[in-house]
Parts: sequence; structure tokens; C-alpha cells
Amino acid sequence: MELTHRLAVRDDLAELQVLIGAAIRELQKGFLDEAQIASSQAIMGLDTALIDDGTYFVVEAEGLIVGCGGWSRRATLYGGDHLVGRDAALLDPGREPAKVRAMYTRPGFARRGVGRLILALSEAAAAAEGFAVLELMATLSGEPLYRAAGFVAVERLADDAGGAPVPLVRMRKPIGVTG
Repeated sequence: MELTHRLAVRDDLAELQVLIGAAIRELQKGFLDEAQIASSQAIMGLDTALIDDGTYFVVEAEGLIVGCGGWSRRATLYGGDHLVGRDAALLDPGREPAKVRAMYTRPGFARRGVGRLILALSEAAAAAEGFAVLELMATLSGEPLYRAAGFVAVERLADDAGGAPVPLVRMRKPIGVTG
């Protein structure tokens, strides 16, 4: 399977929403219970500012979008358009970490290099803008990928904004360090 990538565009939104919903529902099974998965759907998702900023990628295989994700030079760490309290402030690359955001893989394509490709693209783009550190908020299902890519846990917490508390892990990685 050959993976290709490109920047996401607004015309991708309908397909991305389907992929994201399926990824949250299916790939978190075994890590979260049904109430936590429903809560996760309420707090996760796509922040379309990433598309508008030109920092959000889609990965395709034979014309099908099989993954998406990207990075941000803005302060918000996670959450979709529907989440209140997002912070659009621009980060200082010399003092603050770039944020890896909204990474999702189509069920059936997990553990096939999609996530690693998105991380590599995000790291290269953030480094080109002068960032020295990446930061992300991992779900329990995503944590193994991020650890393998060189991220380390710096905080464990739970977000209960969607109802049931969803365990999350804030992770960081210096740019240029591979897993």
C-alpha cells in the first residue's frame, strides 16, 4: 500500500468528519468504555483553523483518505470546532512548543504507517518555522504510537467536559529526536 499526503482543504471536511467519527468509535475500544467513547466524541474532533492555517494533512491510499492530522502554531492543545475555550493566540517558537493536533486513522488502516507519516510531516513543518519542541494531548489508544515516536508523558489528566471522564496524556518531544 502506497501512502501519499497533501494539505487538507475545506472540501475534505465531510469525508474527514466520517473518518474522525469512525476512528473515535472504533479505535478507542479496549481503552475506554462506551460512556468514555461517547464523551470523547464530545470533546475531540477537528479544529478547522488547522485547515485554514495550512497545517493539517490528509494521508491517502489509492484515492481514499485513510488518515488525517497536523500541527499548530496556536495555543489550543486539543478539541474540535465545537469545543468552547479554544485559544487562537500564536505561539512563540523560541519559548513554546508547537501543538500536534487532531490525528485520526481510518479503522482498518491503523498500524500501517499513517500516524508516523503525519508525525514526521508535522515535525518537519514545525521545525521549519523555528519550533524546538512538539506537544500533544494523547488518548490512551494513541499513546503507544507517540511513545514509539519519541514523545514522553509530562502529565496525566481526565477531561469530563463530555460527561464521563476521558483519560488523556500530555506528551512532549524535542524536535529532531526520533523514536
